[in-house]
Amino acid sequence: MKVRDKILNTAADMFLTYGFKSVTMDDIAEAMGISKKTIYTHFSTKNKLVLATSFHVVEKINCGIEEIREKKQNPIKENFDIKHFVSHHLKGEKTSPHYQLQKYYPKAYESLKSKQFELLENCMVGNIERGIEDGFYRKGIPVDFITRIHFVGMMGIKDTELFPIEEYTHPKLMEYFLEYHLRAICTLKGIKTLEELIDSNEK
Repeated sequence: MKVRDKILNTAADMFLTYGFKSVTMDDIAEAMGISKKTIYTHFSTKNKLVLATSFHVVEKINCGIEEIREKKQNPIKENFDIKHFVSHHLKGEKTSPHYQLQKYYPKAYESLKSKQFELLENCMVGNIERGIEDGFYRKGIPVDFITRIHFVGMMGIKDTELFPIEEYTHPKLMEYFLEYHLRAICTLKGIKTLEELIDSNEK
């Protein structure tokens, strides 16, 4: 693995574990057993490292999501598998990385948000269209609107002022929001499948 990729992997793990603001370039260098100068050779500022790391994490998650989609499961099960995968890779978002990125690195946040929507749109449209075709989702639903409102909702539940971590863990918020989203678009067949999945997850 190239040094740059090792830096990105280490930085991603530390940022998600301890938070973007808390982790310094010195911390990353120490964890890797390399000099800070080596990191600066690849990333001239922490801002650039934060941006590169954020895109790195999103790309890794996207690759995992594509692997799930390739299984061609029913679209409701696909949504649940993606939720579990994302939550695992973001370490449950215990350090509120989304909030920290938005507050302390706004330029990186805006760039990342555009990329996230682009990837989510591709995933969501395919899932919804297949769900309609297979009878899990209602016919005639506005696919583009649902995709956008889903994205807005996913961003919104990461607001720790509206949803304090002490009261709402991120995995639980994702669970609530996914059920809310699916109940809005499912047919009776879809609702039956959804409730079976919820029951099996609770056991």
